[in-house]
Amino acid sequence: MGRGPLTWIIGAVVGVVLVLVVTALIGNRDKRNDTVTAGEWAQNVCGAVGVWRGEAEAIVEDLRTPNANAVSGEEPQSETPQGRTGFVRKGLERGVEAADTLVEGVDNAGIPDTEQGEEAADRVSEWADSAQSELEESQDSLDDEAETIEESITQLTGAARTIGAVVASGAQTLFEVGRLDPELVAAIRDASTCQQLREETAG
Repeated sequence: MGRGPLTWIIGAVVGVVLVLVVTALIGNRDKRNDTVTAGEWAQNVCGAVGVWRGEAEAIVEDLRTPNANAVSGEEPQSETPQGRTGFVRKGLERGVEAADTLVEGVDNAGIPDTEQGEEAADRVSEWADSAQSELEESQDSLDDEAETIEESITQLTGAARTIGAVVASGAQTLFEVGRLDPELVAAIRDASTCQQLREETAG
């Protein structure tokens, strides 16, 4: 069953609030370039990734149900190429903003005090930067507005695929990082935010 306009608005507001909350938390614990315990690093990194993942999945869901945005009495956005392009652009703008917060959160998590801690921090940071770049490129691709419904559907599908691929690569990156050394394996296993991220990914 499709979601109504009120549900979509509430979902968008919740996403914005989550980003604002994590931004505030990031500002209170800036450990950029500092050495931190493996547990603290894992808790903060998984927290940042988890919030971003939730927002990214909400964006993909919204992209897949564009008619939920239609106001009563207005033509559904999926019925006009320009309306659909504008809708996809707004979704990608949300994705880029969330990725900006993700990059800041990952960088501010510091460097875990383990043998392979610096490499682990670098890998996650590189993934976050890549996520940001891919979403910005996808956003730039909408500079040429679709002229037909078919073209707009291609844009929508491409945007959803980009966000989905970035989410998948993030999970893979954390899995690879967790294999770098025993201390990181234990930290990522035990951190509550990492446990929640695993449960959501498995679900």
